[in-house]
Parts: sequence; structure tokens; C-alpha cells
Amino acid sequence: MIYIPADQATPPRIRRSQTLALVLLVVCGVINYLDRATLAVANEYIRADLGLSLGQMGLLLSAFSWSYALCQLPVGALVDKVGPRWLLGIGLVIWSLAQAAGGLAATFGWFVIARIALGIGEAPQFPAAARVVSNWFPLRSRGTPTGIYNSASPLGVALAPLLLSPLIVATSWHWAFFVTGALGLVAAVVWVALYRDPVREQLTAVERAYLEGDDAGKAKPKVDFAAWRALFRHRATWGMMLGFFGSVYLNWVYLTWLPGYLRTERHMDLAQSGIAASIPFFCGFAGALLAGWASDRVTRGAASPVAARRNAVVVAMLGMVAFTIPAALVESNVLAVACISIVIFLANASSACSWSLATVAAPPSRIASLGAIQNFGGFLGGALAPILTGYIAQTWSFVPALLTGAAIAFLGAMSYHFLVVRPIPEQD
Repeated sequence: MIYIPADQATPPRIRRSQTLALVLLVVCGVINYLDRATLAVANEYIRADLGLSLGQMGLLLSAFSWSYALCQLPVGALVDKVGPRWLLGIGLVIWSLAQAAGGLAATFGWFVIARIALGIGEAPQFPAAARVVSNWFPLRSRGTPTGIYNSASPLGVALAPLLLSPLIVATSWHWAFFVTGALGLVAAVVWVALYRDPVREQLTAVERAYLEGDDAGKAKPKVDFAAWRALFRHRATWGMMLGFFGSVYLNWVYLTWLPGYLRTERHMDLAQSGIAASIPFFCGFAGALLAGWASDRVTRGAASPVAARRNAVVVAMLGMVAFTIPAALVESNVLAVACISIVIFLANASSACSWSLATVAAPPSRIASLGAIQNFGGFLGGALAPILTGYIAQTWSFVPALLTGAAIAFLGAMSYHFLVVRPIPEQD
């Protein structure tokens, strides 16, 4: 075995492949979240056009998350078995066609079907990204690339009101769906044409040793249904599911309702709300990048990579809770947006650390599987958040809706803290 010190420079050919993979993942991720956020940006126009109540809009905003969450379970195992290149490429085509179909929606039912299809198509994005990072980066250096590909989420949401609001005003809300759908089809062609997984036989001994680290020379177990099912025997799996439920729930309260909240509760006009809704997600972009880098630094000096990355998740989630409370209660719009910006910064830091936690808590053969299971739990929260928020706001106001989100996020942080203690062994 060739030993590669942790601080040794990355082999040049590996570095080029890492850079290309991350650029492609960020581009696909930005389009992914532009598509998700289009409905939130066009919220009031669609409600007026289709005659929807706040409760109905909550159901429509959640339709994506139900199918997305359910598809995480098989998709994670498929990514581990087949590889990320074709699954993400096919997913891009499906979700882009579904996004364009949303622009053709003339009824509530048609729109729900389009959003369900969007969730099915987008399901491979993050399990595939987790697999790409585990393929191209050694164990203790996965936080930074995980933060980079996760940064596409808030960046896409931040760009959505800035790019789509003028398009909607100049044309109609329909064109926002058509244009973003077309972007996804272009990205599908580029991804399949350029991305490749590492092929062991084509790597030098130094390159193999760099990528495999302590696992160099070990045989990779076969991934099958029994191996996937065995993950549920470990409390770490349940802790990650329940914990991510809380994190994504609170994040999706803002992601799906922030533009509508600013216009309805804070009485901002379209231009003001577009800028105000972008600021928190630019902060989230910075949060994802910083968290990935910081978690790598902490993990390299920690006795347990699992404990180091888990603690980062817990601290970030408790910060989300702490700043959501004043965001709900202060009268000043400026202070409210400032608090929400801190929450979104921490939400995306938490998400980046959660995905990097999956790469160190999972057995090497089931990284995408565990990441997808965690994401399944998260997007059950993401599916519930817009529905519950819509009905609470319709019945009372957005204040109890935000406080409910804070309480659920606190319970999620406790799930991570008490249940995710040690990595899952490969032999199970």
C-alpha cells in the first residue's frame, strides 16, 4: 500500500476531475433550486390566476416534497449500485420536462401532478452528489466539496426572485417555468457528456491510494436490498432521519413561504420582497461554503469524524431556533430580514454538515443510500412545512407558524445529538 499523508497535494489529474465534478454539481444544483423556487416566487400570481386560498397554495407547495421524499429511498440505493452519471442525467430530463409542464397548468389538479413529477425527477440530485464526493475525495476532505455542492441550494433560491420576478412582470408566470425547464435540459446534456466516475484500472497507484485512504486494498461489499435494509437497524440512521426532518422543516418554511410572507405579513411590494427574499439565501450560500470548509478543519483534528460533523449540525440547528424566535416577533422589517438571514445561513451550514456527516457515518458501499434515507426524513419535513405553515397562517398568522418551525427544529437537533453517536459498520 502507498501511504498518502493527509496534507499532501492532490494528484493533478484527480484535482481536475474534482473541479469539473463540483462545477457541474453546482450548476445542476442551482437549476434544481431555481425550479423548486419558481412556484414560491410566482405564488401570488398563480393564486390569483387559479383562484387558490393560502391553504391550497400550501398543498401545492408541498406536492413536490412528498414525491421527492418517497423517491429518496430507492434512488439512494440505485445511485450506489448504478452510479451517479446516468441517474442524475435521467433525473435532469424528467424534472425539466415536469417544470415546463407546470407552466402549462390551468387547474389546481394539473399543477399538483406537475409538481409531483418534478419531485420524482429531482430525487437523484443530492444522493448522486454525495456519491460523486465519496468517489473523488478522501474521507477527511469531504466537508469542503459537500459544502460547495450544497451551496447551490441557497444560491438557486437567492437568484430565483432576482431573475424570475422581472421575467414574470415582463411576460407571465408561465414563462418562468418554461425558461427554467429549458435550462435543465441543456444541463442534462452537459452533465452526461462531461462527467465520469473514477475507474480504478485507469488510476495510478498514487491516485488510488489518495482516493481510498485507509480503505485502500479493501474489497467493496456488494450493494443489495439486504445491505440497504440493514441500515435501519442502527440508531444513527433514525437519528439522521429525525434530525434532518427538523432542519428541512424550518428551512422549507422560509424557502416556500418567504416571498409570500414578506408581501402578506410584512406588507412589502413585489420589488421590495424580491430583494428582501434574496438576501437571506445569499447568506445561506455563504453558510454552506463556510460550514464545509470549517467541518473539514475540525474533523482533521478530531478523534471521531462522526462526532465532529454531528456536533457542527447540532450547533447550527440550535442557532436556527434561536434566531427564528425574534424573526417572528420583532416589528421592524429590517430586523426580521436580518434574523431570517442568520437562520438561512445556519440552515444551509447545517445541511452541508448533515450531508458530510452521511459520508463518514455510512459504510463506504452505502454512502448514497444513507444520505438518501436522511434526505427522505428531511423532505417529509419539507412536505409538511408548507401545508402546516399555510393553514396556521390562514387560521391565525405567520407568527405561530414560525414558532412551530423553531420547536420542530429543536427536536431535530436533539435527535442528532442523542442518536448519532458512532459510524455504521460495513459488515452489517
